[in-house]
Amino acid sequence: MVERKRLRVTTPFEKVTQVLPVHGRPGLYRGEIDNNWNAPIIPHGGVMTTFALRAMQSELANPDQTLRSVTTVFAGQVVPGPIEVDVHILRSGKSASQMYASVANSGSKVGHSTIAVFGGTRLGFSFCDLTMPSVPPVEDCRSFWDDPPEDFKRSFNPTFWRNVEGRNAIGHAPWEHWEPGTSERAYWYRFLETPRLADGTIDPFAIVTLCDTMPGAIGEKIGPSKQIWTSPSADLTVHLVGKARSEWLLAHNRARQAGDGYASVEMNLWDQYGGLVACATQVCIFSFPQGVLDTSGQVV
Repeated sequence: MVERKRLRVTTPFEKVTQVLPVHGRPGLYRGEIDNNWNAPIIPHGGVMTTFALRAMQSELANPDQTLRSVTTVFAGQVVPGPIEVDVHILRSGKSASQMYASVANSGSKVGHSTIAVFGGTRLGFSFCDLTMPSVPPVEDCRSFWDDPPEDFKRSFNPTFWRNVEGRNAIGHAPWEHWEPGTSERAYWYRFLETPRLADGTIDPFAIVTLCDTMPGAIGEKIGPSKQIWTSPSADLTVHLVGKARSEWLLAHNRARQAGDGYASVEMNLWDQYGGLVACATQVCIFSFPQGVLDTSGQVV
């Protein structure tokens, strides 16, 4: 039997996503999530996906195979508190393995379902047919942590952004006034404490987490509005295509289409040195907590 090595737990992200195997229950892991990673009001979907990935990595116990692709379907809410992760190895191959895991609150039957592919290095072609957008450097971009105007009232206060800093490189802050045009936006992201592997690269599971920040492109396209709306994720797919070494990563984001109460969004994540790190996509669902406003601003 391959000895399982526990994750080196040093940063808040690593600590909050830690899972431990349940003795006598093969494939079952337990963890706990708190209120410090909410987005906007329940735990961030990318963080919850990481619980599944941590358990998968432990169950696979093959350090030569790293995460290549992950897809999560958010079938039910997972709220702060104890969680269980049930892992199944669909196939364990010499060069690639496919796995499935479900994540739910302890005692709940519905939560998040995740399929992932882990694989080793193989022979093949190497190229990148995408170009990193030209944006201002990090130091010239306004931080999410900067105070907004006094008259601006936030609809939500997601605690996730206490752990991750963002800086606006393309697009607008929600308190700005602009004429809606494209959905394109780009943000510099960094963890307050960057989770890194032993080789100095950023934890790929942290990369997955940063990719689950796509709905802002919808707001960029819609423009300023008195309407309070949210866009919870129906799913999340991330392809890990490179390694990240820089503290700051650039997220280039668009909303491709919206209709029937859904939106299709995409993101490419770049290392500060210009390397493509991940490509992601997801479908969002529109939700209007206080009802829908008509053209006069009345609730209908």
